[in-house]
Amino acid sequence: MKFNKWTLGLAAVGAVSMASAVRADEAKLVPLNTAVSSTVISGYVDVAAQYNPGNAVQADNNKVDNFSLNNVTVSLDKPLDESPWAAGYHVDLNAGQDAITPLNAESSSGFGAVGVRQAYVALRTPVGNGIDWKAGLFDGVTGYEGNTGYSNPNYTRSYGYAVNPASELGLIGSYKIIDAVTVQAGIADREYDGYGFGSGYSEGLSSKNFIGTVALTAPDSWGWVKGSVLNLGTVQTFDNGGQNNYSANATIATPVTGLKFGLAYDKVQNLEYGPGNYQINKGGGDGNIYGVYATYQATEKLGFNLRGEYLDGQNLGFFSNGGNNSNTEVYNYKGSGKGEEITATVEYDLWANVVSRAEFRWDHTESGAQFNANDTENAYLLALNVVYKF
Repeated sequence: MKFNKWTLGLAAVGAVSMASAVRADEAKLVPLNTAVSSTVISGYVDVAAQYNPGNAVQADNNKVDNFSLNNVTVSLDKPLDESPWAAGYHVDLNAGQDAITPLNAESSSGFGAVGVRQAYVALRTPVGNGIDWKAGLFDGVTGYEGNTGYSNPNYTRSYGYAVNPASELGLIGSYKIIDAVTVQAGIADREYDGYGFGSGYSEGLSSKNFIGTVALTAPDSWGWVKGSVLNLGTVQTFDNGGQNNYSANATIATPVTGLKFGLAYDKVQNLEYGPGNYQINKGGGDGNIYGVYATYQATEKLGFNLRGEYLDGQNLGFFSNGGNNSNTEVYNYKGSGKGEEITATVEYDLWANVVSRAEFRWDHTESGAQFNANDTENAYLLALNVVYKF
């Protein structure tokens, strides 16, 4: 076959065109690679060992006198940047005995529960200082304690945590009015009987949760009080199958380095069926819960945390696999009346990225024998908890 300068020229042009096409295709991949590289992967592994002196216990969920795999969480996150029309997302996948699986709450108790704890699209609209939105499944926004166990002062959960919604499926917006004042407002499907969102009563505005919070932060000009935070919040519904929540809590700095105090008040008002149903978040019963916290970070590694709570309830019952908060550590406390709990926790983080703590808890009921088969008025718990964060 003979080649002339025209043939070679066309071949050269074709080679250049093919190379350009390949480079163009590679260039098209750059935005995708950029999007993937901006996603942050993190999470934690939470394990524990628990001992319950005697037969009266607060916790079940296969934890009594056992080792436990509490939670394995893997998080994917693309946070919002500083642009006025920023967009991102967040996903929490979790498994274990304390896994939160609000889209299928029936599977959320017992060993091996696997599910989606959070999955939402994050958006910003440039209105005023900017409104940040979450659309999808997100953690509840009321109460002193949160769903990420190691971030709470104590290993076991509070009574106050148990009465606040653990998750919401809907839309919520956050707006910082000034540095010291941030408000949130949202609407979400109501989780019914702990069996997933929208079950039973899924139509109309009356079957929705209406969410509102305000956070007040002490400015730097306030001296040693700076950084103290007051949170006020409520979750409201307007039909007889729902539950109203009211929450007020504060974290207060002190002149003593490393010492902080916390105050918490939670009120729950169940609107379903009246007082005959004893399982919390499934209707029936009202209660007021008062909590006091003290935390002292003695050194970079050593911390002491103390919590005390007083429960004044009517027909409230706490069960570790019941209601909106499927991963509550407590209680098998049932019935009416008053009760208290005191929890003392020592944390010493010897290894990098590891939270390690020991805890003692005492629960007492003033309304007669309540705890498990022995029907005693007191229950005790000793626990060792280790969490690796990655």
